[in-house]
Amino acid sequence: MSSTQPNVDHTLAYPEPPASPLWHRHGAKARPLTDAQRQRNRELLVLAQRTPRPRSPRSTETLAEAS
Repeated sequence: MSSTQPNVDHTLAYPEPPASPLWHRHGAKARPLTDAQRQRNRELLVLAQRTPRPRSPRSTETLAEAS
């Protein structure tokens, strides 16, 4: 007897559990940034996007030589 339903991954058939209440803040709201802070953040972002990340130094020794 063949089933008329397509193959379904049953792990996807259940809804996600609700988010943890610990993820929600119930305290004071964060203060808005000042114009100077926003400008500084923009400058740092531009600098970070332009500067290449340092690469870790690689050993010239092969795995066979290390043993």
